[in-house]
Amino acid sequence: MDNKHLKMFLALADSLHFAKASDICHVSPSTLSRNIAQLEQQLGVVLFDRDNRTVALTREGQLFVQYAKASLAQWDMFKSSLENDSDELQGELSIYCSVTASHSFLHSLLARYRQQYPKVEIKLRTGDVVQSVPRVVDESEDMAIAAKPDVQPSNVAFQTIGVSPLVFIAPVDRCEVQAQVDSGQYRWNELPLIVPEQGVARKRLDKWFKSKSIKPNIYSEVAGNEAIVSMVSLGFGVGLVPKIVLDNSPLKDSIQIMEVTPSIEPFEVVICCLKKRLKQPLLSSLWELAKEGIEK
Repeated sequence: MDNKHLKMFLALADSLHFAKASDICHVSPSTLSRNIAQLEQQLGVVLFDRDNRTVALTREGQLFVQYAKASLAQWDMFKSSLENDSDELQGELSIYCSVTASHSFLHSLLARYRQQYPKVEIKLRTGDVVQSVPRVVDESEDMAIAAKPDVQPSNVAFQTIGVSPLVFIAPVDRCEVQAQVDSGQYRWNELPLIVPEQGVARKRLDKWFKSKSIKPNIYSEVAGNEAIVSMVSLGFGVGLVPKIVLDNSPLKDSIQIMEVTPSIEPFEVVICCLKKRLKQPLLSSLWELAKEGIEK
């Protein structure tokens, strides 16, 4: 088996969807299926349970995920060790972040990184910020931009690259919610509230309401801050989001920030990776560049 087979396997193990995995690997679904079958034949085990509707890892498949990740990581380390000139650093680096973080933080960082290390291939995946740290912990990604959790996993290194206040937001357009907000009397047990399903912002919001002995009227729990902004702009309710998300939203003109005291504690935006992998040249090069940017 070669690295190409391992990468295809990991793409399918992560997405559990042949069409999505084949897009990521830039191959046809039939080619992907054929490569997975070849892997299973070489190993003498079934890696995936699959039918016409679902794909799931078998126990053997779950074990092989760890082997494949470790094998590819060791290969990257070996290739990097052969490079005497840091400007010739080569390999593949996967990064996970929210869409907002890709605009606000990652763009400028990668622009500098590409200038210094043009031969490094960057794989960027975006999604709910809540998944950032877990995807680093399970080694689905090399690095991630995340909201620094109040309790940090001991095996993960965090480096702060920014800070964002958490703000309550409401719609600007005339609607029932906007009328309640404009009155200046925030009746939290009546105002429909759109909240994140989980994560740092949700924990701090729950703590804030508990400190004020308020039982909020939760209208909807959603995944992703961008979705909260969208629902609030349409008048479904009020919400809580990092201000940086609002600043980068195309819907910001449809949103107003509510004056709420006391304010909720802001959160740190961090870049993170497993501590054990910080010595790997690909990760350490980006880590140090991020550090330099903060120090400047």
